[in-house]
Amino acid sequence: MLARLRRVPFAAQVLLALVVGIGLGLVARSMGTVPGRFVDDVLVPGTDQNWLTSTLTTIGSTFVGLLRAIVVPLIVTAIIVSIANLKQVSNAARLAGQTLLWFAITALIAVSIGIGLGLLTRPGDHSSVASSLAEAPETSGSWWDFLTGLVPANFLGLQGDGDGGVSFNILQLIVVSAAIGIAALQVGEAAEPFLSVVRSVLAVVQKVLWWVILLAPIGTVGLIGKAVATYGWSSLGSLGVFVGAVYGGLVLVLFVVYPVLLRAHGLSPRRFFASAWPAIQLAFVSRSSIGTLPLTERVTEQNLGVPRSYASFAVPLGATTKMDGCAAIYPALAAIFVAEFFDVPLSITDYLLIAVVSVIGSAATAGVTGAVVMLTLTLSTLGLPLAGVGLLLAVDPILDMGRTAVNVAGQALVPTIVAKREGILDLERYRAGAPADPLQTLGERDGVDGDLRTARPATTV
Repeated sequence: MLARLRRVPFAAQVLLALVVGIGLGLVARSMGTVPGRFVDDVLVPGTDQNWLTSTLTTIGSTFVGLLRAIVVPLIVTAIIVSIANLKQVSNAARLAGQTLLWFAITALIAVSIGIGLGLLTRPGDHSSVASSLAEAPETSGSWWDFLTGLVPANFLGLQGDGDGGVSFNILQLIVVSAAIGIAALQVGEAAEPFLSVVRSVLAVVQKVLWWVILLAPIGTVGLIGKAVATYGWSSLGSLGVFVGAVYGGLVLVLFVVYPVLLRAHGLSPRRFFASAWPAIQLAFVSRSSIGTLPLTERVTEQNLGVPRSYASFAVPLGATTKMDGCAAIYPALAAIFVAEFFDVPLSITDYLLIAVVSVIGSAATAGVTGAVVMLTLTLSTLGLPLAGVGLLLAVDPILDMGRTAVNVAGQALVPTIVAKREGILDLERYRAGAPADPLQTLGERDGVDGDLRTARPATTV
């Protein structure tokens, strides 16, 4: 039975799980809440979740928790090893600059689309959402958070999350890991035993990672089922124009802008989506770029042909700063919505500020999760009421699925384009999409060489 299941493509497994999750979510929603009851003449209060909703919630949160647990050792070991592999590569600084440049270019295109759709649809003027829902969020973003977030309070920046668990700032992880890797390079021969141990740990972590990824269809059932059971689709009515505009912008970026950029670099869009789709699909259901990071890095290296030593930098960096959905399209449309709702006119300068914040602002919220933080940064920069955030919270989970899918697609796209421009992309692997289903090679060693010097020269696909 398990052998047959493994022969089913990973994307098909997740798609089937998506359908099952929606069905179970609808059933759970129809069951309503658990009413209170008397036990031995004592009233036991009811709960907001029935047994099916609670079960779906537990399944989904457990899967995301497993993914998050593997992220820390994966990023630390991968970055240290990748820096060690760069010791004889002269274009490392150029690769980093090109990556940041294309992050900015694609973000600028995405925010321009968001502003254009906002001006065209005027979502704030076509909304029936009640003004009583206006409420400022507890957490907001700032440029100061970005600066202070670069310096960890302890080794690896690990800290308690208030619920007995441990939270981490991925940007701090990257900074600390890069510092250790650079130090190992400076030490030279004496650091080889240390690097050998780190390479061994990385191999073990990758094996554990793919055991977790095997559970993705089960996790999908829980995540989608919980979302449908909790939020349903009733909240879409009052914000229908806004939701339609956001998803319209996401579709334009994902299926128009990205293919055009790929074609402009001589790459097949069909091959890109066939190879990256498992990560995009998982991002849609998990609503977490960080949770999807291991799979995004895997498909970028193994399917798209980006060298490991470069992908292990670009993909984790993109998971915190490359957010065309959360940090470009959404805040642009949301800012226009809030301005129109509160009758605040926006000038050309304001639209330029939206573009500037969207291009560089996601880095300022790298240590804090959620598009809400990015939205508060945009609103505060424009001087718009932060209370407008509360108007959009009802549909945020529904929007977050599409936003995260676009985020992850961009996190795989930019390293692919940069690798092609620099002549280090393995085009034979890209053309083959080898394979589109990463689980077909579960447990096997990646075929992409870790050293940039061994990558095949670029040719047109």
